[in-house]
Amino acid sequence: MTGGRIRVIVVDDHTVMRAGVIALLAGEDGIEIVGEAGDGRAALELVERHDPDVALVDLRMPVLDGVGTTAEIVARHPRTRVLILTTYDTDQDIERGVEAGAIGYLLKDTTREQLADAIHSAARGETVLAPRVAQKLIARMRRPAQDPLTARETDVLNAVADGLTNAEIGRRLVITEATVKTHLLRLFAKLDVNDRTRAVVVAMERGLLRRPQR
Repeated sequence: MTGGRIRVIVVDDHTVMRAGVIALLAGEDGIEIVGEAGDGRAALELVERHDPDVALVDLRMPVLDGVGTTAEIVARHPRTRVLILTTYDTDQDIERGVEAGAIGYLLKDTTREQLADAIHSAARGETVLAPRVAQKLIARMRRPAQDPLTARETDVLNAVADGLTNAEIGRRLVITEATVKTHLLRLFAKLDVNDRTRAVVVAMERGLLRRPQR
């Protein structure tokens, strides 16, 4: 910190969102914005140049995403604390961010007061989690261990997510329609769901399906 002020960089590929966060923090005592970046690679250059106390980092960004950016900052500049600030709160996103070394995970619906408090806490080395994120982590820890999907079950589930019928899945995977139904019943049981739509939703939440990246 410089003169007791927490030096912060804001990293988000949306220009309006970056400007909004910067404006939100502009009048906060003890916080100084020293730089902004629109992608992870530019963020690493900012950290190298300014040695900030806290980096507010979005998850989905071009060039280098938030998880990769977090991991690089933690490895190369451990003094800089990383706070994920994103709209994404699936189990997979949260786990990836925390495992990369982020000290906190906030959602973009946070208030100015909550964001400022989180920055101060992060600068002190304290873990900060949005209430909804904390609830998801606790629920996941309490969830009974699930049998993993087999490779073929994952293939079937991806085909379901693509909107294919059982017959079309069979043709794609070169298996009978009856075998497709068997795989579906097994993966329904493993995911604790009763229908195809819910299976896709739960699998996406758990990171079991291919997800397009921006």
